[in-house]
Amino acid sequence: MFPNDPVSVIFIFFYFDFVGDKAIFVLTFIQVLTLKYVSMTQVKESSTIQENKQFAFKECPVTYVMQRIGGYWKPIILFHLLSGGKRYSEIRKAIPAITEKMLIQHLKQLEADDLIIREAKPVVPPYVTYTLTGSGQELEAVLHAMASWAIEDSKKHSSPIYKHMGDFPGSN
Repeated sequence: MFPNDPVSVIFIFFYFDFVGDKAIFVLTFIQVLTLKYVSMTQVKESSTIQENKQFAFKECPVTYVMQRIGGYWKPIILFHLLSGGKRYSEIRKAIPAITEKMLIQHLKQLEADDLIIREAKPVVPPYVTYTLTGSGQELEAVLHAMASWAIEDSKKHSSPIYKHMGDFPGSN
């Protein structure tokens, strides 16, 4: 049998249903089609899209960067941490549009990618600080280049950003 062969599984349910003073025996068959030996994770990992992503990840430095800091919120979180360590609530206040779920998710991903350090102190209430790692600090030039480009490009498209680079975290 091949790993992707469908397998039919039959579930049998039976119960007694009481109608007035009579008991009725009910027997139900449910047939479910499943894939034997193959989980959805394995299918996704072996898909052509995943193979293409892995090839691009290995061959293209931009893809490598986007894998680590890509998305809407990660660069913004990193940008705010350029000025130094911050507590969760400080990051949340600095980025009011982000949902709590997204902030927690991205902080965990950035920590897993070794771009930030999460330091929890054993006190009540919990005191957790996030700071950039060495790798995270090395992204300062990249983040500032993105901000400089945004300021200049926004002027060209008649929607200028009214900030200067000196206003941004980590600027000297």
